[in-house]
Order: sequence, then structure tokens, then C-alpha cells
Amino acid sequence: MKKYLLSIVAILIPFITIAQETTSEKVDAVFKDYTGWFVDAIFYEIPFSEYYQIPWVLIVLIGGALYFTIYFKFINVTGFRTAIKVVRGQYEDIEKHGADTLYGDSTPNEGENLIETIRDESADGEVSHFQALTAALSATVGLGNIAGVAVALSIGGPGATFWMILAGLLGMASKFAECTLGVKYRDVGEDGTVYGGPMYYLTKGLKSKGMGGFGKVLAVLFAIFVIGGSFGGGNMFQANQAAAQFVKLFNLEDTSNAGLYFGLVMAVLVAVVIIGGIKRIASVTEKVVPFMAGIYVLAALIILGANFTLIDDAFALIFEGAFSGLGIAGGLIGVMIQGIRRGAFSNEAGVGSAAIAHSAVRTKYPASEGIVALLEPFVDTVVICTMTALVIVITNFDGGFMEYGVEIKEGVELTATAFDSVIPHFSVILTIAVILFAFSTMISWSYYGMQGWVFLFGKGKTTDLVYKVLFLFFVVVGASISLGAVIDFSDAMIFAMVVPNIIGVIILSPIIKKELTKYYKAIAVKEDAIEEGADDMNEIL
Repeated sequence: MKKYLLSIVAILIPFITIAQETTSEKVDAVFKDYTGWFVDAIFYEIPFSEYYQIPWVLIVLIGGALYFTIYFKFINVTGFRTAIKVVRGQYEDIEKHGADTLYGDSTPNEGENLIETIRDESADGEVSHFQALTAALSATVGLGNIAGVAVALSIGGPGATFWMILAGLLGMASKFAECTLGVKYRDVGEDGTVYGGPMYYLTKGLKSKGMGGFGKVLAVLFAIFVIGGSFGGGNMFQANQAAAQFVKLFNLEDTSNAGLYFGLVMAVLVAVVIIGGIKRIASVTEKVVPFMAGIYVLAALIILGANFTLIDDAFALIFEGAFSGLGIAGGLIGVMIQGIRRGAFSNEAGVGSAAIAHSAVRTKYPASEGIVALLEPFVDTVVICTMTALVIVITNFDGGFMEYGVEIKEGVELTATAFDSVIPHFSVILTIAVILFAFSTMISWSYYGMQGWVFLFGKGKTTDLVYKVLFLFFVVVGASISLGAVIDFSDAMIFAMVVPNIIGVIILSPIIKKELTKYYKAIAVKEDAIEEGADDMNEIL
């Protein structure tokens, strides 16, 4: 392990020196010249009137979420209770052995089962439902929940919160659909290593529909986009923001060298985790995510508790602003766009990234993990983002630190100001949270990117090592230099993933419905067996 880490550091240092000698302005200029067209295309805003425009990628995200919500009969509501039971392990026996084995299920197979895509009908997989959920959450719960919400409120006012919540609720259906397919069409290697995600269900799933060539093209595009997103938004941006908060916390003057040293330390810590693959990533995220989210939520609850008489006023302001948009640029539509954008971009529902992490779960029933996955947008957007918004709205009733309708750039600082107003010096803890959020996001996105890399360049230790060294290199670069056009491009790569993913998931929706029916039947068989057993016991007594 130590030899591996020292070798990586030795390889990285010469490249970091070159990166520091190259000015940020030059890097930005090069990226803007060669990638500006791609960024403009992905984030192109369709002008619906003189006053407001809607990014087309946002329409695809929300349109897809609305379609899945209706097609799966509001699974985001009806499946919520089942999701809690699955995470708690209530159905672990049937997911490992199958209801037909345990309870004599006489339901015939419909031909749409795992045996077509993985080695056998045993419970393949590397992580538990809870670990898969925290691994995926670690990639979405982060700076967007702290900084992104503040920016959305500064532009759209308190009313943006309502539409943010709505986007989170709709996104639950998207997560269910894509993560069910992630398990359904995953590959399992001879050593038990799982390879899954949109690359595989776009290839296999569309091939089963007679669209093999089209599916292959979509899969390759997705793999390219997920690699680019893992290096940028899932890596450099996270390292950059974490380093910036670290420098601010200690008032360091030599920001360049401080960022370099911070990046090297972060790279070593990330290396220790990602060397072990999804099992080690999951074992870390199942501890880090609940811990950091717990601290953040606890602080928010303390503030809301100290101002509980103002909570109803805050919600009144949120509902009023959601449907009036008074005093906000773009009016009602402007508020709606800001809220939906923040909700959709925060939980990444429809992007397809989470399906990669969820595909590694141990289960026989693909829909079981799809149901677990729908909890992700709920936790990320409906709970954590809403708490951030409530804290900001309540602490800003007197307009002391933010004027609604005037965009801010430093979202973390504004959120810190809101928390500090009730809990003095909480900004120090918030800085630690930002670093932890960034760290967990990086390790999860390293797994996402590597899966895309392996899909394109083949499976093997050498292939894995090349990707991991590159990923660690970009951790240090991200922490060391100022990023502008580089991040714009990487963000565009992440949201470009939406296009091939949504197309494939919509086409494969009938297969998802069959898997859901199969899982619900398995649950019903178990519950009937338990009930019959209880009746027999009552007769004996």
C-alpha cells in the first residue's frame, strides 16, 4: 500500500509543477476555445419569451421524471414505505435466495430475469442496499446542498424552495427506473466484481429490443461523458472548493502552494479508498455520509428549533413566492426555473450516474434496488436542500445578509453566515463538512468514471491503474489552480449524460415494469407465507 502511494505521488509531482507554471488564464483560454461550443450546446436556453429562458437539458430531466412518475403509477409515493423496509433488511432473505426457493412461489418465470445477464440466479453483488444507497448519496449530497441552494434563493427568492422540492419528488421516479436497469443488465466478473450502469443497459437492453447498434452508440457516448464528468465536476471542482474553504479558514496568504499541499494530502486519502474498489468505497461512505449529513441536519434542526415560531412564516413565504414571483427577475417562471434547476441538478436524477453505484448491490431482484434508490432524491433534495433553504429564509427575514433577486457567487459563505447567526463559529464546522462532502463525492465519482473507462478500454489491473493515477492527478490540479472554463466543460459533460440515459430508460420502461411486478409478487409470497404461519401457530395455541 505505502509503495503504491509513494509511486503515485512521485508520478504526480512533475505534472503538478507544470500545471502550476501554466497560468490559470491560459488553461481557461485553451479550454474555452476548444470546448466552448459543447458547453453552449448542452446548456443552451430555449427562449420562451423576452424575460425567461429554459435550458433544454432541464426540460429533458423534468420531462423524463414526469413520464416515469406517471408510467410507474407514482412509485415515488407508493414505493416509499417499501424502500424503508428494504434498506432495513426486511426482505433480505428473498433477495438472496428468491421467494420461489423459500416459500414455494408457483409463479412461472417471464423470461425477463437475471439469468440472461449475469452468471446465475444467486444473489450476485458486492455491497448491501444501505451501502449502495450511501455510495450514491455521497456523490450527490455535497456542495450543491450548501452552496447551490443559497445561489438559487438569491436569484429566485424563497419560492424557489417549493419547486426544488417538487423536482426532488419527481426525480425519485427517475432514480427508481435507471437503478432498476442498472442491476438488471449488469455484468459480473469471474471474481465477483460487478460492472454496471447505463453503458450496460443501453447496450444489452436496447439489443434485446432489436436496436443493438443504436444502443452501442448511446453507451459509448455515455461512457465518454461520465469519464469527463468524473475528472471535472466529480473531482477538480470538489477539490477546488474544498481547498478554497481550507485556505479561507486559516487565512493563508500563499494560496497556490497551500492548494498544492492540500491537494496532495487529499489525493493520498482518496487513493487509500479507491484502491479497494466499490467495497472499500461503500464501507467508507456508509460511515462518512450519515456522519456528515447528520452534523449538518442537526445544526439545521437546532436553528429551526430556536426559531420554531418562524417556521410557519417561512413556509408561508415559500408558498407565496412559489406562485407569485414578485420582485424576482423572470417573475413566476423565473422562480420555477431556479427551483427546478437546483432540485434536478442536485440529486442528478435522470443523469444515470447513480445506476453505476446501485448496480453493485447484492440482490436477485433488480427492482429491489430501484425502490431503494428512490430514497436518494428524497434525502438529498426534499430533506437536506429544504433544511438549508429554511435556515436561510428564517435567518434572513430582516434582509440582513441577502437581497432576493440579486445573484450571489459565494453560496457557501452565505450559508455559513446564516448558520453563524444562530450558532457562533459554525462556519468552522461547515468548512469541515464541505471538505468531507467533497471527499465523499470524489471517491464515488472515481468509481463512476472508472466504470466508463473500463467499458471503453477493457477490464484489467493495468486499465484500472491508469484511470486511478489520472484521477488522482486531477485531484491535485483541481486544488492547485483556479478553474473557470474547465469546470463549465466538465459540468456540461455530466449533464450530457442525460441524453443517452433518458432515451434508453424510456425505451426500456416496459422491462422495468415487469421487474417491479416480479418483486412485488415475491414480497406478497413472503408475506402470505408469514401470515399462514401465524394462522397455523394460532390454531396450535
